[in-house]
Amino acid sequence: MKKVWLSSLMAAALISITSHALAEETPAAVNIGFQKANIFALLKYRGTLDSEFKKQGITVRWVEFPAGPQMLEGLNVGSIDLAATGDAPPTFAQAAKADLVYLAHSPANPKTEAIVVPQNSAIKTVADLKGKRVALNKGSDVNYLLVSALEDAGSGYRDIIPVYLPPADARAAFQRGAVDAWVIWDPYYAEVESSTGARRVKDATGLVPHYTFYLASRKFADRYPQTALKVVDQLGDLSDWANQHPQDAAKILSASTGLAQPIWQRALARMPFGAERMTPAVFQEQQKLADKFTQIGLLPVKVDVSSATWSLDRK
Repeated sequence: MKKVWLSSLMAAALISITSHALAEETPAAVNIGFQKANIFALLKYRGTLDSEFKKQGITVRWVEFPAGPQMLEGLNVGSIDLAATGDAPPTFAQAAKADLVYLAHSPANPKTEAIVVPQNSAIKTVADLKGKRVALNKGSDVNYLLVSALEDAGSGYRDIIPVYLPPADARAAFQRGAVDAWVIWDPYYAEVESSTGARRVKDATGLVPHYTFYLASRKFADRYPQTALKVVDQLGDLSDWANQHPQDAAKILSASTGLAQPIWQRALARMPFGAERMTPAVFQEQQKLADKFTQIGLLPVKVDVSSATWSLDRK
């Protein structure tokens, strides 16, 4: 009888310990990095995540960054827990040994980045870029587009003169004719089309997929997996709303960035939002980007993109 009682007590204790282990600790705050023009800015200004987390006693702190590389440096040093960037910045962060994980990704949106030239330019094809000065943000998503477009046209990266400039400086150089072409992404792409009549030579369609990736520090994602998943869920809900209400989304992003609403409407017309869990196929696409950057010397080391896989299965 004593053995039965002792066994029952041990079983009850084991259940209690297991339940406690499975109960996830709730963070007091979630620190999210955002840029004025990305989906987290839309989430910030709508306020739905703040409202949802407030019910759980979680404070959302929004930290603004000028670009993806700086944001992922913040993720690496622990000043933020979550971020959203394009394809290229995570590979550079991984090369720098940042311990991040890929939580999810957007749908491919290749029409949102392009090589553009002035309206009256003699450049008609990618092959015509040979020997020309091409402005771009070094190590960015469009750097991958440019390399891929040149190779597809039978040229190489050494056949052009890259002029590495951030978007604002590239825009000024493009307008005054200091560069022959500009490789850029939305909403800057939509702005230069609208304001100067810039002509598209080639977008990323058929060349590179171009994703937005939703990222977290591994420490945060592993410690607070349900919180991380809740953010992904919120991004999915927000995406459904934005895809169905592009004018409202354009209004919010116009207020965030200072760009006119019609420019954002133009950009959003080719920018599908979404939040999908990572797959082997998407990791393979991201590995191609990393390998290409290593090949042309932009990445100093070979990067194993899949090392940033988040192992939690959604139940």
